[in-house]
Amino acid sequence: MRNKKFKYRYRKMENENNTPQQEPLEQPEVVETADVQPEAAAEEPASEAAEIEKLKAELEKEKKDYLFLMADFDNFRKRTLKEKAELIKNGAESAMKGILPIVDDFERGLQAINDTEGAEAVKEGMVLIYNKFVKYLEQNGVKAMDSTGADFDDQLHEAVALVPGPEEQKNKVIDTLQKGYTLNDKVIRHAKVAVGQ
Repeated sequence: MRNKKFKYRYRKMENENNTPQQEPLEQPEVVETADVQPEAAAEEPASEAAEIEKLKAELEKEKKDYLFLMADFDNFRKRTLKEKAELIKNGAESAMKGILPIVDDFERGLQAINDTEGAEAVKEGMVLIYNKFVKYLEQNGVKAMDSTGADFDDQLHEAVALVPGPEEQKNKVIDTLQKGYTLNDKVIRHAKVAVGQ
């Protein structure tokens, strides 16, 4: 069955008062529209069911991808923790390897003391070993602080004694009892000093 709809065509007209009016031009046209067929109505639920199945499949795929991603992240986290633990455990390895030649030099120096009767040769050997060790420390960023004569700084120095003295030596380091060291400009050991009072 077809529904009938009517369309009217209007023409503008003006009456005596010059107000616009509309007047039908001709007989209304009949436009027929088709009713929704039962076959089309049956296709809609089928297409909706197909769409639902498609969305379910996409959801399952996204869930699997998410689980794989979480597993990858968990493996990455475990591997990172393991590498960090190994780094902490073996971090000093390169530093210790650098010290071993200096230990060898000390052993040779101790042997030479037994064989040599002159104290001058032993002193010269110890100075060479000391210089080699200080050079190795500097190569690794360790530097000794020059404290004697400097202003007392509690960030760098540890006061172990107060020494009375003239006014110009007040709050100055009079003597360094134990050197302080920095590693890459960070204090790793405070200098033990005597401070003027």
